[in-house]
Amino acid sequence: MTATPGAPGAPTRRTVLRTGSAVALAAAAGATATGCGAGAADGVAADGTVTIQVWHGQTDTALKVIKNLVAEFHRAHPKIRVDLGGGVLADAMLQKVTAALASGAYPDVAFIFGSDLASVARSPQAVDLTSYVQDRKTPWNSYWPSARQAVDINDSIRALPAVVDCLAMVCNKKMFADAGIELPEAGWTWDDFTDLCRRLTDAGQGRFGTGWPGTGDEDTVWRLWPMIWGLGGDVIAEDGKHIGFAEEGARALEVVQKLVRDKSVYIDPKPGSEQMYKVFLAGRMAMVPTGPWQLPDIQQAKIDYHVVPLPTFDGKAVTISGPDTWTIFDNGEDRTRAARTFVSWLIDPAQDSRWDAQAGSLPLSRGSEDTRVWREHTQQTPGLEVWTDALASARVRPVHPAYPSISQALGEATVSVLLGRSSPQAAIRACAADANATLLIPR
Repeated sequence: MTATPGAPGAPTRRTVLRTGSAVALAAAAGATATGCGAGAADGVAADGTVTIQVWHGQTDTALKVIKNLVAEFHRAHPKIRVDLGGGVLADAMLQKVTAALASGAYPDVAFIFGSDLASVARSPQAVDLTSYVQDRKTPWNSYWPSARQAVDINDSIRALPAVVDCLAMVCNKKMFADAGIELPEAGWTWDDFTDLCRRLTDAGQGRFGTGWPGTGDEDTVWRLWPMIWGLGGDVIAEDGKHIGFAEEGARALEVVQKLVRDKSVYIDPKPGSEQMYKVFLAGRMAMVPTGPWQLPDIQQAKIDYHVVPLPTFDGKAVTISGPDTWTIFDNGEDRTRAARTFVSWLIDPAQDSRWDAQAGSLPLSRGSEDTRVWREHTQQTPGLEVWTDALASARVRPVHPAYPSISQALGEATVSVLLGRSSPQAAIRACAADANATLLIPR
């Protein structure tokens, strides 16, 4: 639920999907006083009206949408008032919440990236919602598996889903037509992908088959996970002490190596992948893996586009989703109850479908997907159904405090292959040495 993609100065869903935290919440975890945000009695008026603070992380169009929804919530729930005045943009939310928990003055609800939840949930002020979900206060089973997994830490529900998205491949139809090459369809392979990238590259004209961020951060890493999962690997092995992609990671990086050898990949040297997307929007890149948040920019650039599921190794579809969360903090029983009521209302299909259609996301649940609002939005947006259909096979990065270190190690390995400094096998060995050491640290 971030700002509409492409809005000037706004954080985008691609930021949300790829972001991985490297910040520990040790100070927050050490804040043990219950209900110390503003005092358990604060926020409750003499007539019983409860005021909750929501740090929403939104800007521009998405902020307008949530303000409209809050106004509607107030009309339906006159005894609960939602204060949207505090907080910061989503990209800086972790640091803001960390400081707030340490100081004892924290919000009732905050928009927390899924990759940051494991750190935030270390604080005893983060409300455990397991019993609330089990009591069926929310239509839990209708949410996509990836949305549920993103808030589940050791079989405890530590937040409610806020946003869900996933990756597919967007192709420039004109570049394919000019080259006399047929567009890819569902079921294509990574070998097909690298072959098409080679055939669609024209160094003399400054045209590339695809692009890859080359900064070594999470932006570099997250597009590897569908390959690794498709090969049967995992981020962390079952024993919890080793990475689960020692062999699969090397095979995934062989795809990257082939792109480099063919000189068919644009390597973006700057954080944020903005340069890479500019090349695509300028009509000089044939294919880019992205999500629906990119569609407004693509349509504004008048790119005639085609959306297809990600390639596979064996025909079994898999993609990555980056769900984000509404995390609730304990400021006393009254405010906690009001916060649960508000968030549950917000993610109900009737409200969620409007948020998704207007703010540029995907439906959180099958119920949202079945609404008239979402069906009409899909009919008006070519290719959108490819991402929605892909949610059924989407997987998420583990909600684990060691993930940022694993990501950093894999990012360094990927860059070493992108720059031709290391073989895939050597790069993964170095990655394993660093990441496995991190997994042995008690948490």
